[in-house]
Amino acid sequence: MTQSLLTRKLTIAEAFDSLMREPLPLRVTAYDGSAAGPEDAPYRVHIATERGLGYMMSSIDPDLGLGRGYVSGDVQVFGTHPGDPYEALVVLKKGIKFRRPSPLELVTIIRSLGISHLVPPTPPAEEAPSRVRRLFEGFRHSLTRDAEAIHHHYDVSNRFYELVLGPSMAYTCAVFPREDATLEEAQETKFDLVARKLDLKSGQRLLDLGCGWGGMVRHAAKEYGVKALGVTLSQQQAEWAQEEIKRQGLDDLAEVRFLDYRLVEEGDFDAVSSIGLTEHIGVRNYPAYFGFIEDKLKPEGRLLNHCITRANGHQPTKPGEFIDRYVFPDGELAAPGLLVSAVHDAGMEVHDVENIRIHYAKTLAGWCANLAANWDECVAEVGENTARVWGLYMAGSRLAFEENEIQLHHILAAKVGDDGSNGFPLRPTW
Repeated sequence: MTQSLLTRKLTIAEAFDSLMREPLPLRVTAYDGSAAGPEDAPYRVHIATERGLGYMMSSIDPDLGLGRGYVSGDVQVFGTHPGDPYEALVVLKKGIKFRRPSPLELVTIIRSLGISHLVPPTPPAEEAPSRVRRLFEGFRHSLTRDAEAIHHHYDVSNRFYELVLGPSMAYTCAVFPREDATLEEAQETKFDLVARKLDLKSGQRLLDLGCGWGGMVRHAAKEYGVKALGVTLSQQQAEWAQEEIKRQGLDDLAEVRFLDYRLVEEGDFDAVSSIGLTEHIGVRNYPAYFGFIEDKLKPEGRLLNHCITRANGHQPTKPGEFIDRYVFPDGELAAPGLLVSAVHDAGMEVHDVENIRIHYAKTLAGWCANLAANWDECVAEVGENTARVWGLYMAGSRLAFEENEIQLHHILAAKVGDDGSNGFPLRPTW
């Protein structure tokens, strides 16, 4: 920032530009009529209101401030579809390089933009309470608080999820057998890979934890003749899943219950699948979680744990503020080594670990494409703010998987019998 800028009032765009270490890669405009950055840039960020400026200035976490403004419509991004802002996020993430201003520069910026904008505006209604405020909803990962966290994300609208996820209603990473495979083919491949890793056979019993809309339960029953029980903390998911099970005539084999997994009373299962639940239970609860699973399995019974993981053990387990408040309240991620150790410490034997990170990037690209293609109906179903939350978080997550900030691991394990038997052949069969 030059000396002349220090002695005069800055426009909003000038203030933003002054914080850059490198030239802006996109156009920035604001409600005061100011602009900065290349006029011919393919993307433009527009700070449309004082509230949008307040969100950005008052938030310690830049992602949360920008996210609040974007969700509310007070900060707009042009040149990209709100259902799939991936390309714009790539430019923002790779091209926006902030520098640390001097104290005098900071005073100049605040004086120019108005100290009143440091007072946080009321957040959008779609925002969950902060971690501190959630303490009043019960202890972290208590039955009550977990139920509220799941309700916040999953009980949005079954129709909305149908439009975004497609016919499979599978809200977890797919496995693409080919580069040009459709999302539906990839989800079918994922469920079958899980079934083969678990070595499911007709007449066996499967417990699917955090079963969502029942995709794995139906696949195991229909394709393998397995008696499958799924549990979910989302009442809307359970109702949809039961209706689909009945529609497909699988009532004699498949069941989905609206139930916390900790309240499952049955035992002696041949296999347990946990597809996308571990992210919600909390790292400190891993011992209890995998201990619960070990207790529910028969000797030689198998576990397949499918979950998002950190790229290394140095990253924090808690997510950023935007993901925590708008997407997965109380969610936590750990490095795969911590999960493997927790499975071992619970008394099970780990046989295989597979990273399918790139497959999740492709899955998210498919979901964003669906959201963009069905944008008007999605907005009519859940409102534009909520639809923007999903577009932003899914496109951002795709970028994170592509850049190896997060990963997705399968961990296959078995309950060892008293005689040391594990039921595995000499070489993998899946």
